[in-house]
Formats: sequence, structure tokens, C-alpha cells
Amino acid sequence: MPAAISRGTQRRRSGGPSSTQRDPGGYEWPSLSGEGNTITSAWLPACDVFESNDRVKIVAEIPGVTPDDVKLTLENNLLTIRGEKKQESEDRTDRVHRYERSYGAFERSFVLPSTTDPDRIEASYKDGILTITVAKVEKARPRQIVVQAS
Repeated sequence: MPAAISRGTQRRRSGGPSSTQRDPGGYEWPSLSGEGNTITSAWLPACDVFESNDRVKIVAEIPGVTPDDVKLTLENNLLTIRGEKKQESEDRTDRVHRYERSYGAFERSFVLPSTTDPDRIEASYKDGILTITVAKVEKARPRQIVVQAS
């Protein structure tokens, strides 16, 4: 798993306290968003990060959030997803027994490898899933070299 939500989550998933996860390609995906080791969002969407020879793909679960309520920014290879899940208006005559659904602002940041192309980012949203695809620069893609017989 290339990225984790927090040190505690990563410890549960990997069995160790490391602050990064190393992928087979050697890039170390930082385990926590932002500069420090604190979580400031009201809730954190679950995200998966995938990498192939030609792209990096981030898939975030943000049910109940409209595309208009999501902002993506890229600065110095730091891709940030910000948004807000608004609480549905409630009937004030009902007595609430339990609030378990998350509402409020969220923010997730990912440091992209230097092999990605900042001018070739696409984002799509469908059924509560935000998919961000970042292409890699052409020179970073591995290629086969044919050996010619002399």
C-alpha cells in the first residue's frame, strides 16, 4: 500500500511505525498529509494511490460531496484535495439518537513523484468516487531497447 492515512493506520496495516511506505519502484510515499504530523480535517476521505509505468492514479471516496464542493491544487509536486461535505438539513422535531456520518471540511495532500507531468492531470467524479490521474513525463517511462545484431 503506497500511502497511509496516519501513523496509527499505517502501523495497523504494515505492522511497523515507519512514516513512509516504499513501493517496488523505490519511491517513498509520505504517510501523512502536510508539513506536520497532525490531522486538521473534520474527516478524511479514504484514498488509494496506484502507480504504473505511465501514470499515478489517486482514487478518493467522497460520498455526499458534489464536484462543485471539491477543489484540487498542485504546488511544487504537492497535490491537495480540499472539499466539504455539507450536513443535510435535519427535522428539528426528531430526537437524535446517534450521529455517525462525517460532515465538514476535509483536506488530503499527496507528494507526487518528480517523474509526473504537472500539465497532464485529469480528474473525474462519479458515484461518490473522485479519480485523479497524473501522467508521467515521457522520459521517465521505461522503454525497451532493441539490440541489433552486427
